[in-house]
Amino acid sequence: MTLNRLILPAVIAALATGCASNQTIQETREYQTLQSQQQQLEQENQQLRAALSSNDQQPASTDSSSSGAQLLPPNALPGHCYARVVIPETYKTEMQRVMVSQEDSKISTTPARYETVQEKILVSEAYEKLKVIPATYKTVTEEVLVKGATTKLITKPAEYKTVTEQVLVKPAYTTWKKGRGPIEKLDHSTGEIMCLVEVPAEYKTISRKELVKPERTEEVKIPAVYKTVTKKVVDKPARTEKVTVPAVYSTVEVVKQVEPPKEKKTVIPAVYKDVPKQVKVTDADMEWREILCETNTTQDVVRRLQKALAAKGYDPVWIDGVYGSKTRAAVIAYQKDNDLASGQLTMQTLDHLGVKL
Repeated sequence: MTLNRLILPAVIAALATGCASNQTIQETREYQTLQSQQQQLEQENQQLRAALSSNDQQPASTDSSSSGAQLLPPNALPGHCYARVVIPETYKTEMQRVMVSQEDSKISTTPARYETVQEKILVSEAYEKLKVIPATYKTVTEEVLVKGATTKLITKPAEYKTVTEQVLVKPAYTTWKKGRGPIEKLDHSTGEIMCLVEVPAEYKTISRKELVKPERTEEVKIPAVYKTVTKKVVDKPARTEKVTVPAVYSTVEVVKQVEPPKEKKTVIPAVYKDVPKQVKVTDADMEWREILCETNTTQDVVRRLQKALAAKGYDPVWIDGVYGSKTRAAVIAYQKDNDLASGQLTMQTLDHLGVKL
């Protein structure tokens, strides 16, 4: 043991008194753990004091000053508050195979199986007899001439076609016409210019009917008329045949054993189940962390902290800028649910909530 454990309670008590003098500490599980650890350290310190009082090999002041320097927060900044807080233990989930039921066996008995069998018994023997088979008929259809084929004369009118032709109305001729301008003059000294112009012939299109076939008579054949008649005719005449009358049997039900009784042993295998198990990776520990205290906080920071807690579902009851017991309980609950260092309002918690100083 060293003097570190002797000075630790005094440092914790001094920092807790100077940085959170107006805070109301709620009796939580983390706080109770810290109290039990501090009481254990006090008992060990008393034992150390008793041992050091009888040991004067080295000056106690030198050891005390060097050990006390190691117990202070490393890299501390002026105007900032620090406290030792509980770093929660970490766990990982592992699958563990657990037996749900042991291997067992089951004996089942299968009874004998019986079937009802049909057996035939001869009642009368087979014999022969003559059987009269009546005639059979079928329906047939045939065509009957009702009226024979005839001829008749019919008159067909004349047939015409329409033809068109060009008829000359006025033949082509020539005539004199005056010139149309000075271009057609030879010079300015000549008189009017006369031109001999050819006028084409004029034609007219006329339509007329032209005989193709003259009126005539033709002989037309009228086909014969038939009627479909249905009648019944003999298909097979009546006759006699020798018929064998089969033997007559009577069916009797007989119960017979098909399979003897059996005994069957069934092995029921053991049943296992994979269940998740939480395995501790690291134990809980205490570390120096920067915290929010009277030295580095304002009512505005506490009010924004309370709003951030309420937004996350951790009700601080009042949003009044006072870090009271309800606000502290909400902070510890948030730290615990998010695996953050707990026991004090650390800067890590403020960053996690998004609250800036």
